[in-house]
Amino acid sequence: MTFGIEAASYYVPSLYLEIKDLAEKRGIDPAKLEKGLGLHKMGFPDVHEDAATFAAEALLKLIEDYQLNPKEIARIYLGTESALDAAKPTASYAMQMVEEVLEPKFGSRCFKNCDVVDMTFACIGAVDALHNSLDFVRVNPDKKAVVIASDYAKYELASSGEYTQGGGAVAVLISSKPDLIEIENHWGIATESVFDFFKPRRHFKKEELVNAPESYPEKIEVFTDEPVFDGQYSNQCYQDRIREAYEHYKELTGKNKPYENWKYLIFHLPYAFHGKRVFTEIYSLENGLSYATPEEQKAVAKSEEYISFINEKIEKSQRASSEIGNMYTASIFMAMLSALQTSFNENEELKGQEIGFLGYGSGSKSKVFAGKVSENWKNVVAKWNLFDELKNRKAIDFETYEQLHRKQIQESVNKNYKGFGLKYVELENPVLKGARYYHYQK
Repeated sequence: MTFGIEAASYYVPSLYLEIKDLAEKRGIDPAKLEKGLGLHKMGFPDVHEDAATFAAEALLKLIEDYQLNPKEIARIYLGTESALDAAKPTASYAMQMVEEVLEPKFGSRCFKNCDVVDMTFACIGAVDALHNSLDFVRVNPDKKAVVIASDYAKYELASSGEYTQGGGAVAVLISSKPDLIEIENHWGIATESVFDFFKPRRHFKKEELVNAPESYPEKIEVFTDEPVFDGQYSNQCYQDRIREAYEHYKELTGKNKPYENWKYLIFHLPYAFHGKRVFTEIYSLENGLSYATPEEQKAVAKSEEYISFINEKIEKSQRASSEIGNMYTASIFMAMLSALQTSFNENEELKGQEIGFLGYGSGSKSKVFAGKVSENWKNVVAKWNLFDELKNRKAIDFETYEQLHRKQIQESVNKNYKGFGLKYVELENPVLKGARYYHYQK
């Protein structure tokens, strides 16, 4: 019996900012971002959008596109680092939104017997959810699970991470009928506790806050979406962890140079060209360099052999990232969709081809695993129309972008949006203060 991904769907924010517009306003040469990092557009959430609406959109699309019965889904595990509450899982909001839309067809609370939870480990949380859900269906082959990766990558204005912002969600159906990709049960893992990127609670004194209520404690903890990060150090941690996880994967499988047999290498992409940049070390070590210095890696990156390797095994996975930006937990799944959609559009047959996945989450952890493209993969991909959908978003100008970032706009920019949206947040009722309520716009 085989196990893996039966179907997949996605959602990206309804708005985007041209990277060249951001570059010009920040005094950056646009070519540095477009040609250097592979960035073209930044997906940005509208006022009514958040990680819960992203997840709900992807989940509903998955169910409707593949005509799934929600009552047959035994669990919905959401990987995110954009949680809306420190106790109530974001997945529960998404579940409730979708239940209400499906109620006329499937009755009230169609997910009543479904296990729902969030999993958080920076950008690898959804890979953890995938790993866990695969274990679940291996033990329960008659059951199905949905893994959702949903995030909003937000950085401080004018920071070094600003141009990598993005967001969205990908939902995948996990079962013993892997019509898209059969995933093997070998997981190379590497973990080390570091502070390369994290989202701590920031501390302020009461007197530092204007009009702070008397009831507030003297020291106040504030959480923000923007991370504390060291870009260069995080890049090094990423490179170290995937190397260690890749070596662990080789030990588990006994495979020599497994990447050579992978049709595609699918990475977590904080920016489009990140995967091809960090893989130079593994590529160098696998091809005779006992220790790949930074200078040697740069030389390898410019070699004809490596450029040919990139064009063959990585480039197609980068294309969606260039149009969306960093999706945190969802970026590795979107890279998979990008590669498969491109092959589908080019009428390329992938049946039986092996794909390698190299996930990373700051803090830090990597997981390396592989899967085989299934016979029915084209029937699954035919539902996506990924690149056509990306053309249907609404462009915003730089002033609107900054106002949205600062939360200075109260009403949706896209007045004609359809789908899930935040209706209001309760501010008065003391036992419901902060509760978030959503609606569905037809």
